[in-house]
Amino acid sequence: MDGNRISILDEQARRRGDRREHRAGPAGMAVLAATATILLGLAGLPAQAAESEAPRVFQDCDVCPVMVEVPPGEFIMGAEGGEEGRPDGPPHEVSIATAFAIGRFEVTNREFAAFVDATGYETAPPCAVRVGDEWLLHPEALWTDLKTGQEWEADHPVACVNWLDARAYVAWLAETSGQPYRLPSEAEWEYAARGAVSGDFPWGSEPDEACGQANVYDSSAQAMHGYSWQPALCDDGFPMLAPVGRLQPNRFGLHDVAGNLWEWVEDCYVAPYPADIPTDGSAYGPPPGQCDRRSVRGGSWTSRISRQRLAFRGRDPEDLRYSIFGFRVARSLH
Repeated sequence: MDGNRISILDEQARRRGDRREHRAGPAGMAVLAATATILLGLAGLPAQAAESEAPRVFQDCDVCPVMVEVPPGEFIMGAEGGEEGRPDGPPHEVSIATAFAIGRFEVTNREFAAFVDATGYETAPPCAVRVGDEWLLHPEALWTDLKTGQEWEADHPVACVNWLDARAYVAWLAETSGQPYRLPSEAEWEYAARGAVSGDFPWGSEPDEACGQANVYDSSAQAMHGYSWQPALCDDGFPMLAPVGRLQPNRFGLHDVAGNLWEWVEDCYVAPYPADIPTDGSAYGPPPGQCDRRSVRGGSWTSRISRQRLAFRGRDPEDLRYSIFGFRVARSLH
């Protein structure tokens, strides 16, 4: 980092008038509390199964995200049906032959700030911000100021980043750590989000049980924002963006795979799934600049509950920034 430049975190603290020492982020705390949290995520499994299936948690460097090792396996990707013009299928079997790692949390403002401070990387407005039931391109919205009325926090997931920003971050992370960081493929994301559990959602099949595990459009969000669609009939405690890791993890120990922010993945979006879609878990599609739309997964705190389904696929241009779009990282292990 340029010694003459104030860090992003210090600048944000200055703006708030907050002179307190920065607290340890959830990433660092997660390493110390990994076993307890993962066992909580495995609650409901027999003790022997929980012990044998608890994934390895690790962190490659001080500025690296906390990672969870995901075991190899097979699953049915996609589902029948979907919204008009947004098919979830056709369902197809995917076999992931080797373990890989994926971020335990969505990438945070703190982690993205380390990248920006180290490289001088710049994002630029506009960023799409929701006003009522419409998305408007705000001419001043950035990842450091979403213009949503919510205070910026270091442990919030970074938002107002596009697919290209996410790609730049993982390239820097790979260079900094010496490890093969990347964006997850769409298949890896869905496999990890499912957590070896059957059901439409990471928590099962009941939409109104979302709030223990996902920051979704719920009763508190409806009371604050009044969007026109039906909320989940529960309250997760966060009417807007939530700090990462505040809700229960899935069976693989991952937090916020549904809700909070949509997550960019590597793949080029094509629907329905084409006949030549990879069945080994690898990403589909051409390189940057040759893809009309990239896939985004998981829904956000503004999303109706049907869009929190594990098989639901969002799609947007790779250069478009939204205040409800973020990402998590993946890393090859073999």
